[in-house]
Amino acid sequence: MTTAAIIVAAGSGSRVGGEIPKQYHNLGGQPVLRMTTLAFARHPAVDRIQLVIGEGHEPLCRQALDGLDLPPPVLGGTTRQASAHNGLEALAANPPERVLIHDAARPFVSNELISRVISALDSHPAAIPGLPVADTLKRVEEHFVRSTINRVGLMAVQTPQGFRYDLIRAAHRRAAEVGVTDMTDDSSIAEWAGLTVVVVAGAPDNRKLTTAADLSDAEWRLSAETMLATGDIRVGQGFDVHGFEPGDAVMLCGVRIPHEYRLSGHSDADAPLHAVTDAILGAIGEGDIGIHFPPSDPQWRGADSAVFLRHAVQLLAARGGRLANVDITIVAEAPKIAPHVAAMRERLSAILGIKGDRIGIKATTSERLGFTGRREGLVAMATATVRLPWE
Repeated sequence: MTTAAIIVAAGSGSRVGGEIPKQYHNLGGQPVLRMTTLAFARHPAVDRIQLVIGEGHEPLCRQALDGLDLPPPVLGGTTRQASAHNGLEALAANPPERVLIHDAARPFVSNELISRVISALDSHPAAIPGLPVADTLKRVEEHFVRSTINRVGLMAVQTPQGFRYDLIRAAHRRAAEVGVTDMTDDSSIAEWAGLTVVVVAGAPDNRKLTTAADLSDAEWRLSAETMLATGDIRVGQGFDVHGFEPGDAVMLCGVRIPHEYRLSGHSDADAPLHAVTDAILGAIGEGDIGIHFPPSDPQWRGADSAVFLRHAVQLLAARGGRLANVDITIVAEAPKIAPHVAAMRERLSAILGIKGDRIGIKATTSERLGFTGRREGLVAMATATVRLPWE
């Protein structure tokens, strides 16, 4: 049976605050809408995804879903009910047998929950996830308790809500025709139309983000999960030396610094980038820069050392790891490093994909001792702290 997912993202999300609707706010570095959409795109039983967005949201939607191969979104209506109806009608030209309707502001929907709803549709016309109400419920008027509500049998329902497509579309059409427009979820329309709705186990994590506090809590949750998942903390170190030769500039941390000499080497001889590359490779047990980019290979002659560093970062990412911090010390009598530290940090931030406050760059001299003191070359030392998943 074919299954389509409708993601309703037409709301203004005004209770969150800010200049954009909540579904376009970032969580863990990506928009809420993208997180929600990917949850369905990655499910093997979901064949199509139809987005329903608000008027004027097109630029935000394109940015949030950049790179995903999806049908064009359709515009929602003035109510959630109308928006879901528009999504159903958008599927009518090539109707699926089953449809899931989900709130865009529920980005933590799990693969298992989606599967439970889909499986229930094998034997029922409608299925929704629900959680038993645990708190005592009070009916309150003007801040005063008027009565206590018996919570036995009460459920808090979530999305995705699943339906046989033809039945829920017919129910939506009929409701629209007779002027029933105040339904807050699609299962209410199914009940109104006489469809039997079965409840499957919901998930506490599948909460709807409604307020700014919800977004803050979700951000904290993502950070905590990432820290727990990548609790294998390792530190690597790197060391590189390059001599001077006649020239007019040196490359340090990807920044060209005017000088009376250049650094001698097979590539661009960017000693700090080489040291950081070795530090990351060492932290993940991947040897050193010479193993991956042999100086005997002519293709690396004059190469931008950022290529080497990006390779190390990619190896780290392939292991499911993250770079937490790099710290660099440059030992040289000249040139002066301090005036260029901000530019160097900015360049490293772009290469490494981490914020500038996670990058330390320091410079010192050797008090005119040794080859650096004689201005024959310079030294770069680096440490890298990485986080890897436990194996």
